[in-house]
Amino acid sequence: MTETLVPEQHNQQSDPQPVAQAPKAPALPDAQTVTFVKHWTDRLFSFRCTRPASLRFRSGEFVMIGLMGDNGRPLLRAYSIASPSWDEELEFYSIKVQDGPLTSRLQNIQVGDEIILRPKPVGTLVHDAILPGKRLWFFATGTGFAPFASLLRDPQTFEDYDEVIITHTCREVGELTYGADLIESIRTDEMLVELIGEENLAKLRYYPTTTREESAKMGRITDLLRSGEVFSDLGIEPINPDTDRAMVCGNLAFNLEIKELLEGFGLREGANSEPKEYVVEKAFVD
Repeated sequence: MTETLVPEQHNQQSDPQPVAQAPKAPALPDAQTVTFVKHWTDRLFSFRCTRPASLRFRSGEFVMIGLMGDNGRPLLRAYSIASPSWDEELEFYSIKVQDGPLTSRLQNIQVGDEIILRPKPVGTLVHDAILPGKRLWFFATGTGFAPFASLLRDPQTFEDYDEVIITHTCREVGELTYGADLIESIRTDEMLVELIGEENLAKLRYYPTTTREESAKMGRITDLLRSGEVFSDLGIEPINPDTDRAMVCGNLAFNLEIKELLEGFGLREGANSEPKEYVVEKAFVD
């Protein structure tokens, strides 16, 4: 055995000094891993994350998602699930608010990051909340397109109706891109075409409009409904309570205006507990 020589001035062994370690970040509750992020404009982005094995939801519902706040408590907001109920992952579509408590941070997530996802889906934009009909309208502004991105990829939407019309109103053309790309994928993606049925694709009508930037169709959808222009553009009869059903997702002012218009056409507002001719999602109006 070889003896180790120690310099004389260090012949007294000292206890090893502890190595300082960075504080370990607390584990996120209900954590899911981000798998995809895409920034559509400087104000809009979408992302996908893993889906809890136990999560069951109806297309069109929303969940609470978020991040850990500076106070160590979860900072959560309601987000519609943009992916259909059959998808193995979850997709979300979000606005960026630079001084928003959550979105100012959520917009910076990257693949591999974790978010909090509370697996308790709820919502009124579901097929069960409206009575059977022949023509289904989806009225969306901005990120209100998200729940309809889910419903448009659900085969039941096309099995239940002879015609499906999605209107999407935004300020600028770039803000329509997420919805336009999704509509294109429904019509061209082999898996979606097979799932929905090629014969059903003819049922889908897409009606995008802008209110500020010049586009193929300008105007607020509420004004176009009021004037009847949307019906002449699509070559269809006006909304009729005997045949038409509607779902609405937008800001508070938009929701109230659409409600007034739909009720002027004779439609009644429904809910999960009492299905009627139209429903409005109120979870995002704040």
